[in-house]
Amino acid sequence: MQELVTAAIAVGCAGLVYLASAVRIIKQYERGVVFRFGRLLGAPRLPGLTLIIPVIDRLHKLNMQIVTLPVPSQEGITRDNVTVRVDAVVYFKVVDPTSALIRVEDYRFAVSQMAQTSLRSIIGKSDLDDLLSNREKLNQGLELMIDSPAVGWGVQIDRVEIKDVSLPDTMKRSMARQAEADRDRRARIINADAELQASKKLAEAAQQMAHTPSALQLRLLQTITTVAAEKNSTLVLPFPVELLRFLERAQQHPKPEPEPQGSFDQAPPAPLTPLRTTADAATAATAAPEPPVPESVGAPPQAAQP
Repeated sequence: MQELVTAAIAVGCAGLVYLASAVRIIKQYERGVVFRFGRLLGAPRLPGLTLIIPVIDRLHKLNMQIVTLPVPSQEGITRDNVTVRVDAVVYFKVVDPTSALIRVEDYRFAVSQMAQTSLRSIIGKSDLDDLLSNREKLNQGLELMIDSPAVGWGVQIDRVEIKDVSLPDTMKRSMARQAEADRDRRARIINADAELQASKKLAEAAQQMAHTPSALQLRLLQTITTVAAEKNSTLVLPFPVELLRFLERAQQHPKPEPEPQGSFDQAPPAPLTPLRTTADAATAATAAPEPPVPESVGAPPQAAQP
């Protein structure tokens, strides 16, 4: 009897060990694929408690969560011959555990290599402006390039994002100068537009003041009041432009000279002889020849000088 009890205890212990080795627990975010003698056994096991035959069966658990896979920086030349370095990130998940385990050796490594190859291909097909400003379209194209072969591996690409685009320093300086020039151009256009609008308003104000001249004087007084409110020691008064125009018109149209009083039968005055200075008289006397002296009859001859 004692031997039977001992044997039963031994069998019970063996059964407990066998049961412990056969019991497997699959978590909620996992699926289990069972191989018996190296062959696939049925559909994947669902989450919860499951049993397998020890030594005969092999249970492989696959994570069904979304995996975040960073893509290393890839250096390439864009279509417009600019050298850039681009890195990205891929979000994917396993939708078919059987295909992910049977059709590809390591689905993570396969997705990583496919993402790097596709990223280099996208760099070569795109311009620099597309990489910097049109990333949504590039992300969609990159997702399609990776998702096409990944469907046969039981993997679904959820999303692909380009994280950063590294440019050479010379290209950064060139782009900075271009952006500065563009902003300067827009600032000048805005300033010119403001000047145009201000000139139109000033022209309307000038026309309004032209119909009412007293408005200009009121505006002058208002300006003086505004300047005097600042408590300055020096007050500058503007010179009215209308006064300058009045003076200009007065110079262009002089007043006519008054006519001399008297009878119209009076003879006009004789012309005045111009005065001659002493120097002019001396010059004329020197230049005029002396008249010849007439010889008188019976005049004694002049004695010859020794």
